[in-house]
Amino acid sequence: MKRTCLCVLLALAAGPAVANDLPVFTEVTREAGIDFKHSYGDFELDNIVEGTGAGACFFDYDNDGFQDLYLVNGAWTRGVSDNRGRRLRGKLHNRLYHNNGDGTFTDVTETSGAGDETFSSGCSAADYDNDGDVDLYVLNYGPNRLYRNNGDGTFTEVSHQAGLDFPRWSLHAVWLDYDGDGWLDVYVANYLRYDEGKFRDFYAARGYPGPLSYDGEPDVLYHNNGDGTFTDVTDAMGVYVADGRAMSVTAADLTNSGRLGIYVTNDAMENYYWEQGPDGKFHDRAAELNLAWGENGQNVASMGPAIGDIDRNGWLDVFVPDLRYCTLLMGNKNGWDFRTDTVGLSVVMGQYTSWGPALFDYDNDGWLDLYTSHGNAHHEYVEEDTLVRNKGDGTFEDVSDLSGPFFREKYVGRGVAYADYDNDGDIDLLVVNLNDYPNLLRNDGGNRNNWLMIDARLVFPTGERTAIGARVSVETEGLKQIADLVPMRGYLSQHDSRLHFGLGRAPAARTVTIRWPDGAVETFHNVRANQVLKLRREVHR
Repeated sequence: MKRTCLCVLLALAAGPAVANDLPVFTEVTREAGIDFKHSYGDFELDNIVEGTGAGACFFDYDNDGFQDLYLVNGAWTRGVSDNRGRRLRGKLHNRLYHNNGDGTFTDVTETSGAGDETFSSGCSAADYDNDGDVDLYVLNYGPNRLYRNNGDGTFTEVSHQAGLDFPRWSLHAVWLDYDGDGWLDVYVANYLRYDEGKFRDFYAARGYPGPLSYDGEPDVLYHNNGDGTFTDVTDAMGVYVADGRAMSVTAADLTNSGRLGIYVTNDAMENYYWEQGPDGKFHDRAAELNLAWGENGQNVASMGPAIGDIDRNGWLDVFVPDLRYCTLLMGNKNGWDFRTDTVGLSVVMGQYTSWGPALFDYDNDGWLDLYTSHGNAHHEYVEEDTLVRNKGDGTFEDVSDLSGPFFREKYVGRGVAYADYDNDGDIDLLVVNLNDYPNLLRNDGGNRNNWLMIDARLVFPTGERTAIGARVSVETEGLKQIADLVPMRGYLSQHDSRLHFGLGRAPAARTVTIRWPDGAVETFHNVRANQVLKLRREVHR
């Protein structure tokens, strides 16, 4: 890797801060042109496949600087869906929405060719062939679909040719270059082996059987061969576990080693943190680092992980929602400590069934806040979502009631994805609801404080792509923020790949430091606020 250039893409002025005037979220789904409605492919919720729900994916498929949106859907599926739902056959598919850059979206599913009609659970997007266009991977009950971006607004489905058409039930996937060869590899999180309804030991009040009623599935790690194909290296790299029950997966450098580890949240069993050792293989360090279990050492129904440096101590923290509770693990040089109660989350979260988290700085004060979606697992019983604000003193406060009328509404929530879809400097939310319309929540007022977004990319002879695996540090007076560039986070979802930092009242960041995926470090000084910076690094191979 050699020359680096820094480009200012966008500069927007932020207005003055107003004391005690917090941002609000405005529900704008229909106004924005999003008319998608999720379905689990049936008319009655009666099994674990239908109840697992779906995620969403923000990614810029046409490189116009605005985040587009992919929403996955269920489908009438033999062995899963009831016969009464047959009339839904062929009527349900995933949807791709193009961001028009004016606050609205246009459904381009038909023209793009990305409207998968399989029963889909999750999605993730990355430029796996280094051609400068972001490709799309859809995780299904049944063969997964890899959509290669043709660079002209269309996609070609190439999962079989690529070797990524895993035939069972996958929920999520994270892209990372684990061997440093410049090509993005992919870890696929697989859930369980559903028996097509043979086991029905349940009654109506309790709902359908849970995950321990079925055999688990091993996850799969695929190595990118650099020629458009992938090889299963699960055994060779040490990550094979026969009976896993993955709900979601992400990657992060939790131990500040300079390399990404893979964090897998599992259902009704321990979680994994796969970290590469001196032998190049992955080893599970979750139990050693206190990342494997719930608050009291119990097996929990871990959902989508959110990762960020909540207390700004230079170590990433981990928040994991649960069907009965939640777990906040605060990192330090000695490992991770349970802090759910001491930070004030126990009282707020204990009453909910939690699924999709988002750790993001909604008011741009420099401290990460937490949004969580909620909804019953076995019935379509609705719950309101929550937003807690980081007070910067080691505690959170519940600001749901202060954040707009949406927080007084109730849904059966599942996945959450965030992005600054309108490029105004504050982070917006997309919430997926089971068997219902999603909620696009526009952040109004978060840009009263200053902000900075970093769009870090590697430039190859064939094109440029997001520098997945880079770590960015932003320092203002008295505050240092860190973030790893891994947009595949939360429950079955993917966030904006541009890293967002709130700067409070600071007119500039004193330093912006990036550690590139190959370990090279560069620092920029006195970087002015309220802009999107694009950092490029050329790669010669």
